[in-house]
Parts: sequence; C-alpha cells; structure tokens
Amino acid sequence: MHRRQLIKTSCRFCVLAASGILVSELASCSPAYQVIRTDVVNNEIRIPVLGFAPSGLLFIRPKGWYYDIAVQKKPNNSYEALLLQCTHQSNQLTPTGNGYTCNLHGSQFNPDGRVIKGPAEISLKKYPVAVENEILIIRIHQS
Repeated sequence: MHRRQLIKTSCRFCVLAASGILVSELASCSPAYQVIRTDVVNNEIRIPVLGFAPSGLLFIRPKGWYYDIAVQKKPNNSYEALLLQCTHQSNQLTPTGNGYTCNLHGSQFNPDGRVIKGPAEISLKKYPVAVENEILIIRIHQS
C-alpha cells in the first residue's frame, strides 16, 4: 500500500470511529456472543433467563472484576457458570468455537471447563447456578 493510500485509509478509519459507525461495522466481524455487564450483590449475580443468548452461551462481566464468567445452557435446561481465569497463571481466557483459550501460554479448556491442552492442569472454577422465578442466579463464593 502506498503512503498516500495508507493515510487516506487511516483517516477514514478515524472518522468512522468518531462517528460511531465503526462500532456497527466491527460488530458484524465479531463472534456472535452476548456480554452482560452487571453488579455482584450479596455474592450473587442475577440476570433474567429471557435475556439469555439464543446460542446457549452468555458472558457476564461483573463490574470491578478482571475476569468474565461464561454461562452455558445445558441440553437438560440446567446452567453452568465458569470463571474465565486460566488456572495456570491467572490470565483472562478467550472464547473459541470449542471452548476457551489462554493467549499467554496456550492452555485450552473445553466448554465444560476441563483442560484439553496444558500447561494448565486444573479445570476452570465453577459457580453454582439456580433459576428462581425466571431469574438466573449465579452464587459467587470466595475460595
């Protein structure tokens, strides 16, 4: 790419970003998963079941936390919540089509949180999940 074309492209990118158009453009390139930002109140996260992603997978980003929580709807209509913190060296995990990957050292976990490739040796932390009156409740316990 010639210098002049690079500058034009960069300027166009800046204008799109400033106008907010870029957000919708990039959203079409991103994976189809939903992220909900919410508070932890009394060691619980509460979200409506109706707001659950059609894909059966939802990511929760508790306010003030570094790590996301992945919530997956199981075939028997139960739910499972996994802390997306690598058990090797505590790096944030990235969702993939078949589980989660640590970009720091390459550990991989299946959708149930079990290690499928090291150096991690311990499965992901799971939180208890209950459904009460169409509200999904994730109970956060400290350990």
